[in-house]
Amino acid sequence: MNSKRPVNLDLGKFHFPLPAITSILHRISGIIIFVGVAFLLYGLQLSLSGEEGFSRVNELLNSFLAKLIIWGILSALLYHLVAGIKHLLMDMGIGEELESGRLASKITLVVSIILIVLAGVWVWAA
Repeated sequence: MNSKRPVNLDLGKFHFPLPAITSILHRISGIIIFVGVAFLLYGLQLSLSGEEGFSRVNELLNSFLAKLIIWGILSALLYHLVAGIKHLLMDMGIGEELESGRLASKITLVVSIILIVLAGVWVWAA
């Protein structure tokens, strides 16, 4: 069998349209949320174990790395929320055309970036 199909695809050569990128980011943010929930549940369990556990979690959450992780999980959650709303609107028939899909992707990114920056201000100011 002489197939001319490529064996290894170079993903760096592909140029995805903006709606495809926002859809891929929506899936990635879902994975980040899934993994992040494990860390958050561990912190909740530790804080509910007693006064010592609560103090330990409180000290941990004041570290730079913990704030960065919390901000990352919040960022994924906010992006996933905004992109999910876009997908729900598309399921209702709004924004299914090519141009409106591109516009919806741009709006998704802009709103997400604004919310992520606001979440960063909230996390780092606390």
